[in-house]
Amino acid sequence: MLIGDVARRSGVSARMLRHYESLGLVRPSGRTGAGYREYSGEDIRRIFHIESLRSLGLSLREVGCALDDPGFKPSELVDDLVRRTRERIAAETELLTRLRRIGAAEPAGWEDVLQIVALLQALGSESAGKRQRAALSSAEVPVEALVEAALSETDPNVAGALRWALAQTGDGGSALLAEGLGSPTAEVRERAVQAIAEIPGGEATALLRDALTNSDAAVRRCAALALGARGVADAVPTLIDMIAEEANGADAADALSALASDPAVADRIATGLADRLASGAIGSSARRRLAEALADVPGVTASRALADLSQDEDRAVALTATYILKLRDAR
Repeated sequence: MLIGDVARRSGVSARMLRHYESLGLVRPSGRTGAGYREYSGEDIRRIFHIESLRSLGLSLREVGCALDDPGFKPSELVDDLVRRTRERIAAETELLTRLRRIGAAEPAGWEDVLQIVALLQALGSESAGKRQRAALSSAEVPVEALVEAALSETDPNVAGALRWALAQTGDGGSALLAEGLGSPTAEVRERAVQAIAEIPGGEATALLRDALTNSDAAVRRCAALALGARGVADAVPTLIDMIAEEANGADAADALSALASDPAVADRIATGLADRLASGAIGSSARRRLAEALADVPGVTASRALADLSQDEDRAVALTATYILKLRDAR
């Protein structure tokens, strides 16, 4: 079969067939009387083998080894192809993500595009200073990029700058940060709730309320402190637990004190603290902290709980409760 017929039947151009021949991949078995290349059935089968291997991503050099090296091991080549394909997919995915972020920023011209690209590169820099400067230029950085950076940042100064930047976007990053609350990695969950805690607005508050039921205690506690600062009474049970468990109890007591300015919430706080004390399974230092928390909670329920604590077996707890009662009586 002549080269033109082979090209038509195989879909491989005559020029490529000549290239294959120059590389020694396939040589026509014969020549016509006029000197034209003539391919045998075996030659054509080899051409199809070459094309099949090229479709897997092999270079022409690798194709030649696969066909002619008797010691060639297909399994090793397939493993290498899998690795290279994964690397290529990762690179293409990264490029796609970057392009989407640039598009989301709606650049007006190429100068804007170049500025956004520079900021995105700075966010991924190994230099903490460069990452922090990029975060502080948040007006130009796509929200999605800020969220990704905030969830992965380990430097506390850069993390703070990223949370500040996200807070400036309003609720723009809340939904994306919410996905971080379900991360299998504890550090990511904590970074997500810390970032949400600094975002103003109702959507962030709703996410913090949901976080009160998170399986991660650190997430629940951070959410409770943030909600307490926002005056949300849903945080009361978690704040009481924090005091009883001596987990950032001082901040939790301050949050309860702020919430107690609302009479309706104050009664709820007093009841919760009294019930926790009545459970009996609380250490002396936690009882003292609960007594201190009751100091700023008005009402009869709080006074009764303090009166009970004034008889506590632990002298420090009893003295603390007695002192607080005297202060309340003097008001």
